[in-house]
Amino acid sequence: MKKALITLALAACASGSALAWPDKPVTLVVPFPPGGSTDTIARTLAPKLQEKLGGTFVVENRAGATGTIGAAQVKRSAPDGHTLFVSSLGPFVIAPHLIKGVQYDALKDFDLLTVAVQAPNVLVVPAASPFKSVSDVLAQSRKTPGKVSFASSGNGSSDHLTAELFWQQTGTSGVHIPYKGGAPAVNDLLGGQVDASFQNINAVVQHIAAGKLRALAVTSDKRSQLLPQVPTLEEAGVKDVNVYSWQAVAAPKGLPAEVRTKLHAALVAAINDEAVKPKLLSQGFEIVANTPEQFAKFQADEFARWKRVIETGKITAD
Repeated sequence: MKKALITLALAACASGSALAWPDKPVTLVVPFPPGGSTDTIARTLAPKLQEKLGGTFVVENRAGATGTIGAAQVKRSAPDGHTLFVSSLGPFVIAPHLIKGVQYDALKDFDLLTVAVQAPNVLVVPAASPFKSVSDVLAQSRKTPGKVSFASSGNGSSDHLTAELFWQQTGTSGVHIPYKGGAPAVNDLLGGQVDASFQNINAVVQHIAAGKLRALAVTSDKRSQLLPQVPTLEEAGVKDVNVYSWQAVAAPKGLPAEVRTKLHAALVAAINDEAVKPKLLSQGFEIVANTPEQFAKFQADEFARWKRVIETGKITAD
């Protein structure tokens, strides 16, 4: 009887400590500089999580090494719910294939919570470009192999790998021009210094609307509500190049079950909040807010897919 009472008391204490969470500031680690899409998502979620869970939620930018420095920091943090990882797909499914000696196992070292949002890429060319369709780009690529230039925000980025997948699926080739971030890539695209790019839709939709860039196709499986007149790549005759950039939330492995349940519920509620969801949709994001189990399957599929693309294209981070 005494042993049973002690067990009940310990269980009550454990339950009480979980229910007391968060009892100190919660840090949302973003593995990129301020101002990008991932940083935007983190700073959108933080006040809503604070509102729904209490406590203090702060964003910390830990940029470097294609997002892997921030990822490794989270992996080393205590799994008590006071450190979260808000990241794009890079550290989760791309960087481990590009960078030797990454200090974490992307498939084992995190408790996955949810993919918050996703957004397709869009194939864009300068407004003055002779390319009026995907067929025009393919025709020129076949006529002059390795000559049509594609800008990206850096080696191993979503826009870079989309171009690589595009070349692999169409049997064509181009020249990859990596930049240090999306902004300089878009600037040179606007100036006509490069021929094309697969940019995140939210990075270029305003330039498309202003007539400064021409959108040829989106990489989603259906047309974007922001660009309903623009065909999908599949409609344009290119199959199996459905690509989304995405932002997700995870925690160090070993999160207490009750904290994980509370966090997931709050994240889904925050993403779908009436003050948040319309703003995200207007920026080109699509709401995902899936379960940890769905996230795990999705990550495994994406991990295998980009591994294949990177190995086939002999892509490195250099």
